[in-house]
Amino acid sequence: MLPSGVRIGPLDLAARVDEALRVQAVAFGLSEEEVGIRRYIVQRHMTCRGARALGAFAEDGALTGFVYGMPNDRTHWWSTIVEPYLRAGGHEHWLDGSFVITELHVHPGLQGHGIGRALITEITDSAAEPRSILSAIDTESPARGLYRTLGYTDLARQVHFPSASLPYAVMGAPLPLPRP
Repeated sequence: MLPSGVRIGPLDLAARVDEALRVQAVAFGLSEEEVGIRRYIVQRHMTCRGARALGAFAEDGALTGFVYGMPNDRTHWWSTIVEPYLRAGGHEHWLDGSFVITELHVHPGLQGHGIGRALITEITDSAAEPRSILSAIDTESPARGLYRTLGYTDLARQVHFPSASLPYAVMGAPLPLPRP
């Protein structure tokens, strides 16, 4: 159950990118330079085939969380980085027929109240693909715990992205995700 006054709905991420990135910056600890880089990335992603976003909105319309994703495309940067790791573990097939959760962030003051769960289940419910994949920092965190409760399992660990200082894990789950 969502906190009182919070609703999940469609998000025009291209139009509200700065507001979304403020949520991400607080949730993920991003610098202004990182926010600028991500602004360009988000805007580019939203032009990809099948990209869509949902937001969690407070009663006053303020964005308190968001998720966006798209059908995976092996030519995208993310896929080219994770493919060798997935191949090494016998999971390369997960790159085909998958909906990628590109970003999922909830303002820290509202984490732990079901908003992240609602966002990820809502966006994947409308996916035509039979499975979902994502990457998360490879540490035991509340986010990874949430993903596990939704059926995501580790497909590859210690994945190193060129721009990231910490290693990531790639996780995958069959769709639809379980509802509470």
